[in-house]
This record gives sequence, structure tokens and C-alpha cells, in this order.
Amino acid sequence: MPRVKGGMMSAKHRRNVLKRVKGYRHGRSKKERQAHEALLHAGKHAFKDRREKKNVFRQLWIVRLNAAVRENGQKSYSTFIGKLKKRKIELDRKVLAEFAAEYPEIFARIAKNVG
Repeated sequence: MPRVKGGMMSAKHRRNVLKRVKGYRHGRSKKERQAHEALLHAGKHAFKDRREKKNVFRQLWIVRLNAAVRENGQKSYSTFIGKLKKRKIELDRKVLAEFAAEYPEIFARIAKNVG
């Protein structure tokens, strides 16, 4: 069986890694080993931050709702959510925050209904 050298596949791997690290700073964009390590770290942070983004948006919705709830005469966000649950109104925070920002008259009706 003839001997197979790995030069072509190694070059392909190297080329693909270096293509993906374009724009990174210093040796991370030019040296294969540093580039590969940078990609591993970047992937780890990307995975973690995709999950973190969901928490950040939920916090944003809560802040917006709290402001809107206080404008409409309610005591606080937590009491508003508690009253919503008691009345079995199943609107999530994202939808409520969008109503508060984009359609304040609809949110005011919801707040008065819960009130």
C-alpha cells in the first residue's frame, strides 16, 4: 500500500482556521496555534452568551414593565405580575413590555383591568 502524506489536508485545515480568525489581533490572526486557541475560546464565549442574552432581555423587559406599571398607578412590578397570575391573564413579559413601549393605551387598559 502506498504511503499517504497529509500535506493537502493539513493545509486545508490551516487555511480554514485562518479564514475564520480574520480580524483578530496580533498572532491570533496569523499563527495557526494561536488562531486555533482563539477560536476555541471564542466558541466557548459565544455558546455562553447565547444563553446569557435571554437573561439580559428578560431583565430589560422587567425594567420596562416596572416603569410602565408605576406610570399606570400600580405599586410595583411584582404586585402587578402577582395580580396578573391571580386573574389568569397569561401574557408573558416580552409581550407586556412591547405593549408598554409601543401601545401604551392597550397597556393602560390591561393595568386598569388588573388593578
